Amino acid sequence: MIFIAAKFKVRPEFADHWLEIAGPFTAATRAEPGCRWYDWSRSVDDPSVYVLLEAFADQDAGAAHVNSAHFAEARRTLPPHLVATPEIINVTIDQDGWSELGELAVRSS
Repeated sequence: MIFIAAKFKVRPEFADHWLEIAGPFTAATRAEPGCRWYDWSRSVDDPSVYVLLEAFADQDAGAAHVNSAHFAEARRTLPPHLVATPEIINVTIDQDGWSELGELAVRSS
């Protein structure tokens, strides 16, 4: 599985609307057959920073994503809303999804 964490610094005037701005791209990506998840979070320390956690089944799914029409459209439409180029961590891992965090296991009473 390809796991990606990306940090987006959004221009302050667009920060409250970023999820709407990125909405069509988010929906199209989530609809890709190889997309495992594509989830946005907003920083509690800086409201103009969004973190995207995304995962794709394999290299083929990742390639299909970056070669899609909606990715090309996002490359054109999203950068004008950003302060800087997003930062990314991109790794391939031998896993198919989320694992449980055993150290914080929830036990039924």
